[in-house]
Amino acid sequence: MDTEFVTREQSRLLQELTEFLAIPSISALPQHAADCRRAADWLMADLRRLGCPVVTLIEGEGHPIVWAEGPEVPGAPTLLIYGHYDVQPVDPVDEWHTPPFEATVRDGKLFARGTADDKGQVFCLLRAYEAIRDGDGRPPLNVRFIFEGEEECGGHFLDALLTREPERTKADAVLVCDMSYYAPGIPGVYTALRGLCYAEINVRTLQRDLHSGTYGGVAPNAIETLIRVLAELKDEDGRIHLPKLYKSVVPPTKAERRDWKRLPFKKREYLKEEVTALALTGLKKYSVFERTWALPTFEIHGIKGGFVGDGAKTVIPASATAKVSLRLVPGLSFQRVARDLERAVRAVAPKYAEVSVKVLHGADPVQVDTGHPAFAVLDEAFREIVGKPAVRVRAGGSIPIVPRLGTAGAPVLLTGIGLPDDGLHSPNEKLDLRQLWEGIAVFGRFMERFAAVRPAG
Repeated sequence: MDTEFVTREQSRLLQELTEFLAIPSISALPQHAADCRRAADWLMADLRRLGCPVVTLIEGEGHPIVWAEGPEVPGAPTLLIYGHYDVQPVDPVDEWHTPPFEATVRDGKLFARGTADDKGQVFCLLRAYEAIRDGDGRPPLNVRFIFEGEEECGGHFLDALLTREPERTKADAVLVCDMSYYAPGIPGVYTALRGLCYAEINVRTLQRDLHSGTYGGVAPNAIETLIRVLAELKDEDGRIHLPKLYKSVVPPTKAERRDWKRLPFKKREYLKEEVTALALTGLKKYSVFERTWALPTFEIHGIKGGFVGDGAKTVIPASATAKVSLRLVPGLSFQRVARDLERAVRAVAPKYAEVSVKVLHGADPVQVDTGHPAFAVLDEAFREIVGKPAVRVRAGGSIPIVPRLGTAGAPVLLTGIGLPDDGLHSPNEKLDLRQLWEGIAVFGRFMERFAAVRPAG
């Protein structure tokens, strides 16, 4: 690996990443469909510049997929690299200190939407690949790239593609750089991801909004009814009321619990710096790690209904909608939880209300066996560059495509260069530049070391 690559090229790299981040590729908002295509085009141009002889834009039902193949290296192992170029919406915009798509450096940190999730991490892997090429532009191993534009909106295009063409997942290892260090200076490799069930719950109590003076006291209020339904689904102690939910959960192993107890953790700092709240909630008899990694959750993301504009309008709302999600852990499948959610909502809905549940998207939870030799190679790279191997942890988030990436049997390495306080999905998302420069070196060394591993088959 070119050890002077980052030092020599740092100015150029920062400019290139700034250009990538400037594209508002918000996959959930239809008005940004052209921007998602621009982000895919940016990646294609970059992959061509890096000497990939195969660079393809795959179009279909959803935002396009970028597929690329590096030069063939006979006898060397194959690494499949996955990432996503789409980003979350930026609301509330007024809480950003600088415009979300104008990358800004403050105190050694790069602020913009997508810095940590996942454009900055995709960029890190691309530059690691660039740094390991020889003087003729050839890498020491076979590398395949697959970048999607629907990870943040629950699209199914990539899943459909890999179901139809599973040979694209044929590799000796899959590298997913969409996670974070456990803590500064402590890299992580993830053994599990929670699944997801995202839905809308709609309540209608009237045919139209009514005057609250004339009908207040007798007409059923849709927002009030919706709130009561939601309160029945999860109590104030954090327990979720879906049938047999907790009985189906596969608990963490004794070894996992033992390892988690060894992790450095300061509850007061966690509460202040990461959660930014006055107190923690949830099932208090369980540890913070178990609540965020090994137990299901039910969260309300937003409620729509009635009048929320400036000024006053005295109406009794006829309908109301809540966007909700459940995070799922081993033992809980997406399809089963989606069915049980609908049944639970109908069971608690009052007779005077029309209630419906619309499931928008979801994914099953994921468990990863970290015993494959590729994980030892990654540990060696972290040890060489960071000074210590990665700790084995779980993640509370979800990456729906991960099970499909392992279809052909390749181990999926879930790791990343982010930090816990990067503000994913929030205003002022950031990436520490030290993590980026260090990450380029880590993954460059991983690729070089992995090149020496004997290919499967």
